[in-house]
Amino acid sequence: MKLHKITPNLWFDSQAEEAANFYTSIFHDSQIGRIVRYGPESRGVEGTVMTVEFQLEGQSFVALNGGPHFKFNEAISFIVHCDDQEELDYYWDKLSEGGDEKAQVCGWLKDQFGVSWQVVPSDLTEMICDPDPVRAGRVMQAILQTKKKIDIKALQQAYEN
Repeated sequence: MKLHKITPNLWFDSQAEEAANFYTSIFHDSQIGRIVRYGPESRGVEGTVMTVEFQLEGQSFVALNGGPHFKFNEAISFIVHCDDQEELDYYWDKLSEGGDEKAQVCGWLKDQFGVSWQVVPSDLTEMICDPDPVRAGRVMQAILQTKKKIDIKALQQAYEN
């Protein structure tokens, strides 16, 4: 796997391998790379997974089994850009499976590991950055009224209104 200049590191209690397998099962251009196990001189249980390197759509990640000291929160999220409603539905359904339903709002969700994702239309940034503030405002209002998963048609209607 190619080493990128910046690689997100995700700290899990003990589910690094499970999470990497979950994510690579969802994203099409994905793979598991090197798996490193704790050795006799490490802080973890010898032989158990310490880190898993994996790629999602060409982006490298490292998953670390670091123990229960830190938890994920919404301060960091991963954005999944979707070209149509079918793709958006696919990623929403897969990533939200087993996740916290109370954390699903305005296109944001938390997966079963507590990682936050934004599943959004590819053209969302263009719509909310439109030079026409009224148009951009209608799109923002439509997003804020979204209970959970984004409806691309509703955003496009708000944009074109």
